[in-house]
Amino acid sequence: MKAILQRVTFAEVKVDGNTVGKIDNGFLILLGVAEGDTEKEADALSSKIASLRVFTDENDKMNLSLADIDGEVLVISNFTLYADCSHGRRPNFMKAAKPDIAEPLYEYFCKKMLDNGVRKAEKGIFGADMKVSLLNDGPVTIDIDTRDLKY
Repeated sequence: MKAILQRVTFAEVKVDGNTVGKIDNGFLILLGVAEGDTEKEADALSSKIASLRVFTDENDKMNLSLADIDGEVLVISNFTLYADCSHGRRPNFMKAAKPDIAEPLYEYFCKKMLDNGVRKAEKGIFGADMKVSLLNDGPVTIDIDTRDLKY
């Protein structure tokens, strides 16, 4: 499972021109689910993200977590995080989990963010053509892959 985190002061997702998710201070999370991922990966990733200390304190040091700032998350499903561009000019997405596996894990991950103390977890619509707007704060952008986590 992979996540791209963007620390934001605003993020919104629209489908067919209608807002389906919107947050203020927190993380926009692009979430990719790989073949073989399970709830174990979602548990580890959600816990890691909820406790990451990348929000600035009164001394302008990255020292605060989502809970410390009463932060929110907007989680967008994104199978293209598993694009393999090693051959040819067209990416292949064979490493991404099929929708019948990925969607329940995406929903589970969103629930686990709440279970880990995040106040609000908004989301897009799985598999939809989404338009995402954000104001990156910093900018701070972090890439996390569960294959690299120690758990």
